[in-house]
Amino acid sequence: METSELLKKVRKIEIKTKGISKELFSGEYHSAFKGRGMSFSEVRDYQYGDDVRNIEWNVTARTGHPHIKVFEEERELTVMLLVDISPSAGFGTQMYVRRDLITEISAVLAFSAINNNDKVGLILFGEQIELYIPPKKGKKHILRIIRELIDGRAMSESTNISHALEYFNNIVKKKSICFLLSDFFAPHFDQPLQIAARKHDIIGLHLYDPFEKSLPRAGLLQVMDAETGSRQIIDTSDKATRRHHETAFAEKEQRLNDLFKRCGADLISLESRESYILALHRFFKKRSH
Repeated sequence: METSELLKKVRKIEIKTKGISKELFSGEYHSAFKGRGMSFSEVRDYQYGDDVRNIEWNVTARTGHPHIKVFEEERELTVMLLVDISPSAGFGTQMYVRRDLITEISAVLAFSAINNNDKVGLILFGEQIELYIPPKKGKKHILRIIRELIDGRAMSESTNISHALEYFNNIVKKKSICFLLSDFFAPHFDQPLQIAARKHDIIGLHLYDPFEKSLPRAGLLQVMDAETGSRQIIDTSDKATRRHHETAFAEKEQRLNDLFKRCGADLISLESRESYILALHRFFKKRSH
């Protein structure tokens, strides 16, 4: 992509997602992801309703008036975005190509993080790790992440989520919040997910196109696997073909839900024509409760 065109796309995504994260998700993000603990902040006069367990007895004895210790939450979390940029991310039949949706959601999450003084890092992967950006703060850093999300390309054709999780677990030593964005067309990754979820807070975002869930009645269609290049003709007017397609998707969705639940991780499933704003809103609300 030409530099000028890339910068225009970065600016467009920045304007859209920065506003969304600031107006809608700043408070919800803060509530959903707690800091590392509470640290002592100051001493003030005791007020009716304060927890008596927090009375500062030394100051109280010295002044003759009850005083209480005030604590504040220690923030500075680390947010990692693990983003699948394999060829199947370029698929889309509705308003969004999956890759564009992934970029917007990642940008919203990144801006929400820095609005709360948290660090953000990025891992782009396909079959191999294509790019690692260490966690940092600041607007310039987020704009670089957006630029890489738009322009990054996988050198290989398939997807290896296991390798991405193993790499993440090895390189990020500090406990972090990890968003794994993918269509999850990948071989088994049960064990790496389980290991990563023991140390980190893992949230999977399963992004899918409506056609992946159910086929339209459009007669004969030639379809191609974006990652293997294999082609075949399918008859979408055949009821059994459509039913088989729907059953396969439902089984995949159930396996994913069961896997993430078993590993103690969260999973958000999002169809490309749905509002990711509402989906994130529901997730943050659920986490905060």
